[in-house]
Amino acid sequence: MVETSRRQVLSVVFLCVIWYIVSSSNNVIGKMVLNEFPFPLTVTIVQLTSIACYSGPFFNLWGVRKYVDIPWKYYLKYIVPLALGKFFASVSSHISIWRVPVSYAHTVKATMPFFTVVLSRLIMKEKQTMTVYFSLIPIIAGVLIATLTELSFDIVGLISALISTMGFSLQNIFSKKVLKDTGIHHLRLLHLLGKLALFMFMPIWLYVDCFSIIKHPAITTGDYKVIALLFTDGVLNWLQNIIAFSVLSLVTPLTYAVASASKRIFVIAVSLFILGNPVTWMNIFGMLLASLGVLCYNRAKQLSRSQTVLPFTNESWNKYTPLPSTDNLYRNGKSVTNGGLNGYKTNNLLLNNNVHSTSQSKLLFV
Repeated sequence: MVETSRRQVLSVVFLCVIWYIVSSSNNVIGKMVLNEFPFPLTVTIVQLTSIACYSGPFFNLWGVRKYVDIPWKYYLKYIVPLALGKFFASVSSHISIWRVPVSYAHTVKATMPFFTVVLSRLIMKEKQTMTVYFSLIPIIAGVLIATLTELSFDIVGLISALISTMGFSLQNIFSKKVLKDTGIHHLRLLHLLGKLALFMFMPIWLYVDCFSIIKHPAITTGDYKVIALLFTDGVLNWLQNIIAFSVLSLVTPLTYAVASASKRIFVIAVSLFILGNPVTWMNIFGMLLASLGVLCYNRAKQLSRSQTVLPFTNESWNKYTPLPSTDNLYRNGKSVTNGGLNGYKTNNLLLNNNVHSTSQSKLLFV
């Protein structure tokens, strides 16, 4: 028993180290790509293509449960808007990284808990404890300090980062509902949204970016460095999602939240060291304060969950009626009940996909 526990701890530590390295590399390479190849829409399309191409074969090889049947009415009402949101949030995220330093963009993204609390209150009528509300103060204060002391401040970059953060917050809120209603595996939902967003926005990319890219010096001169960076960025973006889900399947929600916040600090530090953008001590203090606020928020949310049974009010909970198609799911030709937890026994929590856990949807949008 002790040996098994020790092995699991080592596995989590190893995955977290790889996760931090892959995520920071993805952000640094993304910044390098956009500096030499300023086409945020194209970078987004490359990442969506990576999700669409790599996920299917990899998930089948890994034994991830197949898709479930989703009625067209539900599909058009929730899945299509989620795909639209994923695309626009990704594009605005790349615009922010293009216009401002990676460290500052990630500091602004620390405001995601603020957007999540506000939007959940407006859309889901979900109330939080006073501890949760107070935990938002250091986040907002840290971002304000970092913004006021940012030497490379750019209003377009700030607005893009805020739009991206708000978009990801909305997606996390609605993805939680989709996972509960449909019983779809969270990795399959990520794959589905990637394919759908790629299909819908490929014509727009052809119209907006394609002809400009053809005339860009990196293409006309056959600069394979830019092409290699684009390919690497797409692979790393896809890989960091897979690793993050693996970490999430092995630890508690609070441990994962702490690891995720620590990853953001690691990304900021690595970007400052490698890219060398100028910062002040007050700027660094604001970044650290915002990151500390995220840790406080995660702890406050964990305490609030332990004091309540249902995450929503009774009125809003009754609105969410599970789809009838989730009674019998299938994996490798065998019937699986309740998302795989009762009908199919496995030690791999990632493949089980407990759809009743609200933490499972966190990493669909990062």
